[in-house]
Amino acid sequence: MEKMLRIVVLVSGSGSNLQNLLDGIAEKTLTGVRIVGVISNNAGAYALERARKADIPALAISPKDFPSREVFYQRLEATLEDFQPDLMVLAGFLVVLPENLVKKYENRILNIHPSLIPAFCGSGNYGRKVHENAIARGVKLSGATVHFVDAGTDTGPILLQKSVPVFPDDTPEILQKRIQQDAEAVLLPQAVQLIADGRVFFRDGNAYVREVPSRK
Repeated sequence: MEKMLRIVVLVSGSGSNLQNLLDGIAEKTLTGVRIVGVISNNAGAYALERARKADIPALAISPKDFPSREVFYQRLEATLEDFQPDLMVLAGFLVVLPENLVKKYENRILNIHPSLIPAFCGSGNYGRKVHENAIARGVKLSGATVHFVDAGTDTGPILLQKSVPVFPDDTPEILQKRIQQDAEAVLLPQAVQLIADGRVFFRDGNAYVREVPSRK
């Protein structure tokens, strides 16, 4: 029996990127992958409903429900251990992971960010703010980046990037939607598939994709 890549998705909001993965699995364009759990820090996140509709265990674990951030992190880590993931996917997860957890899952935590890193990333650049900053700067291209998580903020090894145009009459909402549809929806399933296929490797702190041998 083929070994499946076990994935836990962490998300704070509607879960559009989670849905892209679910659709890929259902349509068999994303293979060798199983989402074993979805965790949100927001009990009202629609992402949890998406998971339940797909018969995937969905849990809300919020820092607000624990006496300290440390206790919250302990519960999060214990829950992750229960799921035994090969890969964690942060799909709009607005909680900073503790350094010990990042180290424990080194090169096994994937994040998608709605800009071309290193542009418009780091502290304070999340959600619609990213697109507001891009438009204010007057850039002609933006896009999305899939990268591995390290101890910094949006500083881990970049795996894939895809650009989209920024037009003069764009609003942050319009640009956000274009990036979601034309970049994020393509990149995240592609990145997960590369990992499932064993084609990602690391060298000198960077991530690379191993080419598929050509058939002669």
